[in-house]
Formats: sequence, structure tokens, C-alpha cells
Amino acid sequence: MGLLPVLLLGAVVLFAFMEPRFVSGDNGINIARQLSFLLLLAVAQMLVLLTAEIDMSLASNIALTSVVSATVMTKVGDGSTAILAGVLAGLATGLLMGLVNGLVTSVFNVPSFIVTIATASLGFGSALLLSDGSPISGLPEGFTTNLGYSSVGPVPVSFVIALVCVAVLYVVLYWTKLGRYIYSVGGSQSASRLLGVPVAQTKTVAFVLAGGLAAVAGLLLTARVASGEPNLGSEYLIMSIAAAVLGGTSFFGGEGRLGFVAIGALFLVVLSNGMNLIRVSSYTQEIVIGLLLILAVVLDRWQARNAR
Repeated sequence: MGLLPVLLLGAVVLFAFMEPRFVSGDNGINIARQLSFLLLLAVAQMLVLLTAEIDMSLASNIALTSVVSATVMTKVGDGSTAILAGVLAGLATGLLMGLVNGLVTSVFNVPSFIVTIATASLGFGSALLLSDGSPISGLPEGFTTNLGYSSVGPVPVSFVIALVCVAVLYVVLYWTKLGRYIYSVGGSQSASRLLGVPVAQTKTVAFVLAGGLAAVAGLLLTARVASGEPNLGSEYLIMSIAAAVLGGTSFFGGEGRLGFVAIGALFLVVLSNGMNLIRVSSYTQEIVIGLLLILAVVLDRWQARNAR
């Protein structure tokens, strides 16, 4: 993955040369805030990919979390009680969605691609049904201000929360038995079973953790837009896969490093931010992201073939 830091540095130099605003302090804060959401989703996708599965429901998880948390907050009222109830409801929604994905995939041995496409449809449909297809406004001011706009010094609170989540995940992956299990299951399920690794439980936990991380991203995005949105986060699915794979996480499982995935997320955010500043159309940006994803998949296949 030595090429990724070079690409990141090249993008920074190019955009700084083309648009002086790119290196301003305000834009740095903007990049940090944008990175908060993608970083959470990229590492969530990485967790599932490490077990040789994939989660296509992360975007709908965000939307359903947004609608459920906003609905609960507006029903409870205002103040800290409403905020706590909404946050807990949103987290429970994400964890439950991850649990369903994990159980159906691991217990019934259904391909995760099919399972998570189905739950993605259920998630978006439920979000639209609960919200009647309209944004849910009137959220507590403390929620939108503290999570959506506040900063710790110059650093957005959302970025601090994302870093804390990534730090906890780092400990889980590289300092606990669960982390070793996740890498082992992705490397070889049959060998893992012979070694006594609980394959089904490990996959289920990976999906649950991914669902929880997506729910955190959903809550932060909801605070940022100050409403429950049934279509929130739809652009993050492909970005999360691209960031994880660009960061060296293999589609075949068992291979990927958290630091490289973070760099992959940062590269995509810098790329998107720079293209917006130089006024590249959104259609062209979609093409660029698609080409990068194809390149990452081709490199992944090439590396796997060489390894074999």
C-alpha cells in the first residue's frame, strides 16, 4: 500500500496549487468534519470484509438510525432526556440491523451480499414509512449544537468521536482474542474451525460492530443536518467500500490494516473536497470514485493471485 500515501500527497499538492482555499484553516476543519463520517463507515466496512463478507446496508443503517433517533427525540420532548433517549434508540437500531445481517449470514449460510442488500431495502423502506417520506425536524438544540457544530479547540466534535471509535476498534482488532478471531475467520474458515474459533459468532459480532459504527455516523450526520432524513447517507456506501479496499483490505478476507483504511478514507475526502473547490461536477466525481474502486479491486485480485 505504498502507493496510497503518494496519491494522497499528490492530491494535496495538486489542489493546493489549483485552489489556494484548499490549504486554509477553515477548509482543514471542513475536511476533518467530512472525514468523521466516512472514517466510521470505512472501518465498519473493513470489519466485515476482514471476515470475507460485505455489508451493503451501511447507508440504509444511517437513514434508519436518523429517522428513529429523530422520531424518539421529538416524541420525548426537549432537553437531555430526549437526547439520551434518541441516541440510545439510534444506537440500538444500528446494532439490531447488524445483528440481523450477522445471524442470517452466519447461521443460515446466506451470502452476505444478498442478505445486506435485502436489509438495505428494509432499512430504507422502514425509514420512509416512519417519516412518511419527509424530514423530521424540531430536534433538541443541544443535540444539533453539541454533535453537529461544536468543536474541541479547532477540532470538530464529530471528528473527536470518530477518532475515539477508531482507537477502541484498534484495541479490539490488535489486542484482543476477538480481533485474532476476525482475521483468522477471513483467512480460512475451515482452518479456524479446526483451531476452535467460533466462526458464526465471530462473523455475527463483526456485523454488529459494523452496525454500531454506522449508527454513530448516522447520529452525527443527523445532528449536522438538524433533522431525521430518510435518505441520509446514500452516497457513503460506495465510498466506504472504496476507502476500505484502497486501504488494502482484501475482498477475500483476513487482510487489512486499520491505519491504511484511515488513509484511504482521508484520500477520498481530500479528493472530493478538492474537486468541489475547483468546481468539478458531481457526475465527474462519481466517475472518478468508480474508476478508483475498479483499480483497487483489480489490484486486490492481482495481489491475491500472486499470493496463491
